[in-house]
Amino acid sequence: MEAVLVSACLTGVPCRYNGRSVESEQARALVAEGRAVAFCPEVAGGLPTPREAAEIVGGDGEDVLQGRARVLDSTGTDCTAQFVDGAGQALAAAQAAGARSALLMARSPSCGRGQIYDGTFTGSLRPGDGVAAALLRRNGIQVDAA
Repeated sequence: MEAVLVSACLTGVPCRYNGRSVESEQARALVAEGRAVAFCPEVAGGLPTPREAAEIVGGDGEDVLQGRARVLDSTGTDCTAQFVDGAGQALAAAQAAGARSALLMARSPSCGRGQIYDGTFTGSLRPGDGVAAALLRRNGIQVDAA
């Protein structure tokens, strides 16, 4: 059975910015099958739990990886380096497990796929991927959001 990288918060680990988890039926099934490789890029990158909410300002995850956008928290603190570092560690974990797919937390500045918060901290969304999702996709890993 092929391993799947899964956002740790989807498996019940309370690692979201607000110190909570958001369990997913799909993630629970992967855990039950022994296929889930649970990982939180934000925590791996050195951010605490709980932490201030963060959003990508000036683009999406691909823009962050190319140095054209930043990740700022709601106080204005730049946490781009932690997001990029965590994305690299997520990729390494996926590659070490032989995962060719990932199930990640929707709308997250790390894990969002297809849609992320727009950087205004108003709850508005924009098209794009989070930093980890962008790096995984760049390296041939299929990313789905839950």
